[in-house]
Amino acid sequence: MKNSSKKLVLSGLFLALGLILPFFTGQIPAMGNKVLPMHIPVLLCGFICGWKYGLLVGFIVPLLRSLMFSMPPMFPIAISMAFELATYGLVSGFLYKILPKNKTYIFISLAGAMIGGRIVWGIVSYFLYGISGTAFTMEMFMAGAFINAIPGIIIQLILIPFTILSLERTEVLKNA
Repeated sequence: MKNSSKKLVLSGLFLALGLILPFFTGQIPAMGNKVLPMHIPVLLCGFICGWKYGLLVGFIVPLLRSLMFSMPPMFPIAISMAFELATYGLVSGFLYKILPKNKTYIFISLAGAMIGGRIVWGIVSYFLYGISGTAFTMEMFMAGAFINAIPGIIIQLILIPFTILSLERTEVLKNA
């Protein structure tokens, strides 16, 4: 019971961070698309709290942020991001739990989550844009998933492993 209460409280913290961090990009969509501030707390939630919590926080954050602050716009961006971030939380938490604990498991978990989330984002975007009568092209996918996101990808590849390794070294994650 204590462990699930801890995970619930931490998930609330990660949800709050997902709502607040985008303010540091100055509400400039072009900046947010590059730095990806909502992704970091969701990935951390998956690693620290597990895949179930990561999935829920990932799905809720963009939708709640859209409802509260109108950023990102609900259709199609927040909806497609909800599926993307839910995949981040699910895959990061699942792979982190099941992979053997060697030197690469954090990076494999992170890379799997980042690639899986981007693929899900592309599929959902394809359908949502199609519903609105707009084409979602391969160029749009590559730009949104990779080219424009390079700064955020670099930040994630540095910050997430550093944070998780630090928490492991201090044994904070031992009972998580």
